[in-house]
Amino acid sequence: MNEKIWGCVCESLLKSVSKNEFNNWIKPLNFKGIHDGVATFHAPTNFIGNWVLRNYGEMIQRHFVAEGTIIDKIAFDVNSLSSKQNLHSSKNSSNLEDQTSELTVRENNSLLPVAPLDKRFTFDSFVIGKPNELAHAASRRVAEGGPVSFNPLFLYGGVGLGKTHLMHAIAWEIRRRNPEAKVIYLSAEQFMYRFVQALRFKDMLSFKELFRSVDLLMVDDVQFIAGKDSTQDEFFHTFNALVDQNKQIIISADRAPGEIDGLENRIKSRLQSGLVVDLHPTDYELRLGILQSKAEKHISHYPEVFMSDGVLEFLAHRISTNVRVLEGALTRLFAFASLVGREVNLDMVQECLADILRASDRKVTIDEIIRKVSDHYNLRMTDILSPRRARTVARPRQVAMFLAKTLTSKSLPEIGRRFGGRDHTTVIHAVKKIEDLKSIDNQIAEDVELLRRMLEA
Repeated sequence: MNEKIWGCVCESLLKSVSKNEFNNWIKPLNFKGIHDGVATFHAPTNFIGNWVLRNYGEMIQRHFVAEGTIIDKIAFDVNSLSSKQNLHSSKNSSNLEDQTSELTVRENNSLLPVAPLDKRFTFDSFVIGKPNELAHAASRRVAEGGPVSFNPLFLYGGVGLGKTHLMHAIAWEIRRRNPEAKVIYLSAEQFMYRFVQALRFKDMLSFKELFRSVDLLMVDDVQFIAGKDSTQDEFFHTFNALVDQNKQIIISADRAPGEIDGLENRIKSRLQSGLVVDLHPTDYELRLGILQSKAEKHISHYPEVFMSDGVLEFLAHRISTNVRVLEGALTRLFAFASLVGREVNLDMVQECLADILRASDRKVTIDEIIRKVSDHYNLRMTDILSPRRARTVARPRQVAMFLAKTLTSKSLPEIGRRFGGRDHTTVIHAVKKIEDLKSIDNQIAEDVELLRRMLEA
């Protein structure tokens, strides 16, 4: 009876959470039964039990009710072990698994906590273009396992530009080359949660042993520890310990180290001491290459679907937000065409992707332009708006005015007002100056093109 009830609940849960979430958190649970309104489960570790209770408890309870079974609360039984025992030793590693993740099982059956490694995210499936070629080359160098001249490798950029793909690819390649290598890949949030748990159960020794005994530590989205003083302190000491042992560290974030508010200066300094690589927004050529690569795979799964010429070019031009949106749009097109038996042509694209195409038609604002230009030239926004005439400020200001004129519909007087109350003739001069410089100064031409792509992405 218990199995039947839980089976029905699981079927419902699969419709409410992603398959990955279900496999990571719900599937490991063993439903024991209900007594006095308490639904009891066996969980492999306290970590899993605590996480499920906090993140899925109410949802599970609602699905039980929907199946006609009223429960008041959910409880977990973890082999009758105390929480401290479950976090006791990295030597007994199954009790120290970071269950925000799957487990990497090395050939010697040692277990290390990692975030889920997506088998699609390898170097072979990574499409290289000008915006990401440096990040790819640096990641390849680290994955080869030999000595590198930079530590850490810091990858930063917006959503869907390939940071996570490269980190997964590094992990897969290192595991392929050396199955004995100790690799940990997790998010900064998971690092923080594990640290808090170690403090709570007075087991910092195991925490330190785990994170300071690896060959490669990869921490995703490090901006999430900004403002968390104790976590930053432990992260700093872990960082130093690994560097002192010549162990490689790879960090990712959505911004450059110096731009992460709330991150301690000593950590910023450490992160900037290695190789900091910006994954730029994708350009048209890279987006088209990605689409062509993904389309080949979709065609093999949907051989009955025919795609007209010009569809991929249209998508590469119109959807410039990020690669995930681009891939999702292509997946939707093939699924829709297969289900309704239609050809993928431009008319169908307009119909099927109307919401995505509307969202991609966003307007660039002058504030965005000033902020991006300031960041690019390592200036403050107040510098751009100030009366300062030094070339180090005046030239970026002219670039910003040029971009405001070409990327927005604002009038010249309005642009002048937004740049510290300047006259429209100043804007005219700036636009003409940058137009002239673009034809003779390669650096200015590259700066303007890069900023334009970043603003339109």
